[in-house]
Order: sequence, then C-alpha cells, then structure tokens
Amino acid sequence: MTRRTIQLTDELYGYLLSVSLREPEVLARLRAETASHPKAEMQISPEQGQFMRFLIRLIGARRTLELGVFTGYSAMSAALALPSDGRVVACEIDAGFAEVARRWWKEGGVDEKIDLRLGPALDTLDGLLADGQAGAFDFAFVDADKESYRLYYERCLALVRPGGLVLFDNTLWGGEVADPEASGAGVEEIRALNRLLHEDDRIDLSFLPVSDGLTLTRKR
Repeated sequence: MTRRTIQLTDELYGYLLSVSLREPEVLARLRAETASHPKAEMQISPEQGQFMRFLIRLIGARRTLELGVFTGYSAMSAALALPSDGRVVACEIDAGFAEVARRWWKEGGVDEKIDLRLGPALDTLDGLLADGQAGAFDFAFVDADKESYRLYYERCLALVRPGGLVLFDNTLWGGEVADPEASGAGVEEIRALNRLLHEDDRIDLSFLPVSDGLTLTRKR
C-alpha cells in the first residue's frame, strides 16, 4: 500500500499501457503521425484519451465540447465514444491543424459527428450561449490557450448540464505550478484556475496526475 501516487518509470508506464490500453487502430496511426509534428508535445497521451472515452460512456454523453483540436486525436476519441447520433462541437483557431484533423476524422469514420468551428473558442462559446444552448452539453474538454482557461471555465460550466463534466488539460504545467520561481502568463493562469476550482462550490472536483495534469469538474 502507499499513501501517495507513485512515480511512473518508463518501465512501469510501459507495463501500464501493456495491460490497459485499448486504443483503436485509427487513433494509434494518428498518434504515430503526430509524433513527428513540430508541436507533438500538444498531443494528449493514449491513456488519457481512453479515460475520456470511459467518462463519456459512463455519463451517457450525447453532446460534447472540445476547445483546442490540434491534429484531432481527442475529438476523435470523444466521437468514437458517442452514440451514432452524438455530436462534438470542436473549436480550433489554427486552419492548418483543422485540415489535418478533418482528414483523420474522415479516415476514422467520425467526420459526420464532429461540428468543427474554426475561430476563437470564446466567440464560439458565446455564440452557443446566445443561441440558448446553456445546459445542452454533457461533457467539455478544454485544451486551448492557457491564458483564457478561467474564461473558458465559466462558459463551459454554463453550457454543460447539471451532472455534466468539464475537464482541463495541462493543469500541472510540467510541474511549474509548484515552483515559486516559475512565472509567465501560462503558469500563472493555471495556478489561478486551480485555486478557483478548489474554492468553487458549484462543482465537484478531482485533480489527477494523468499526463501533464488532468482536472475533472462535475457541475452540481
């Protein structure tokens, strides 16, 4: 037994994947292609994608939000977990990323499930709220520009139903959140978000050391 999460060596991480990972073949190929991308570090880990699919199925989600598409792995993960009439509203500001993602979504047979909104995510979220979509979503995954995380939080919280989930990626920020010498807009915003979530009684909270930190919030 242990009183804290153990550290993962490369060998232990490999073992974890060998006995737990059930990654669809198309996602494995997308991940392999993305590994050579100049910004490959933006790719979520396969076990995180699997965990998100688990959560989506667990809560019976039908409509999900994604902020920050990159090459499309996490949005495809969500789409594969949704029922045939499920939909992902995916926000991406970079047309180059979106082009790659669209190609892979078509390859994976989920392109009809994903509504890609190209442009600033805040504009998309505000548009959804203006269209009366408050409470219309079951699940949201936030992995976009870190400087806007608290703004995304308030909008996503309004858009998900009671009992819905809002997840935030990179909430450990490479460990810099705990380093008093670390500064910059990204780490400072994530620290502020982490404090906000900890004190917010509108949600239930779980902060997991998955990948670079994955924070789960459940709207009460």
